[in-house]
Amino acid sequence: MPKKPAWREFVEAIVVAFCLAMLIRFFVVQAYQIPSGSMLNTLLIGDRILVSKLSYNLKVPLMDKVLLRLGDPEVGDIVVFTYPEQPGIDYIKRIIGLPGDSIEMRNNVVYRNGVKLEEPYTRFINSPLARLTAYTGARLFVQGSSHSFAPIRVPEEQYFVMGDNRDDSQDSRYWGFVRREAIHGKAWRVYWSWGGKAGDAGSSEFADTGPRWGRFGRLVE
Repeated sequence: MPKKPAWREFVEAIVVAFCLAMLIRFFVVQAYQIPSGSMLNTLLIGDRILVSKLSYNLKVPLMDKVLLRLGDPEVGDIVVFTYPEQPGIDYIKRIIGLPGDSIEMRNNVVYRNGVKLEEPYTRFINSPLARLTAYTGARLFVQGSSHSFAPIRVPEEQYFVMGDNRDDSQDSRYWGFVRREAIHGKAWRVYWSWGGKAGDAGSSEFADTGPRWGRFGRLVE
């Protein structure tokens, strides 16, 4: 058998590498960038994260059609999903309520099925005025306010999600539930982070001051 020309071997290697990269991106893991402060202090503006796409579902590439269920989202999971009000835009939030759960909030404290939810990851703006004026005029999905609302039942096959930075997060309090098939995957690790000093999680403003070395490889939880 004649030996392949070097150019052909090079092209074939590139094609194979590209196909493998696409398979990994579509089915296994995908990279996302954090553009806002809605998940402070857990995720910082400028964090680049890897999202496991096989945590819950095997899906048709580029579509929200589930081929096979591999697991179920749990309370506390941080997930990336299609924004319900504008397909084509992805959001990242933390799951607070599962299908069938009753979720309510009293003075910034969340209760799931009548039991207080322990949330050490939450952040609130340290200003009474900021808390009162956060998203003034925004349409609320829940009955009450963004800080205290009446019990709401999560429908089957849907989830109630909230940002960790409660006073600066557009989430289920404003636009409702997330369908299971809209969830792309579970946030896994920070693979790169740029802007501000390592561990600087106090600001919702992005500071272009270089890499945050201390966040590289950090588990998202």
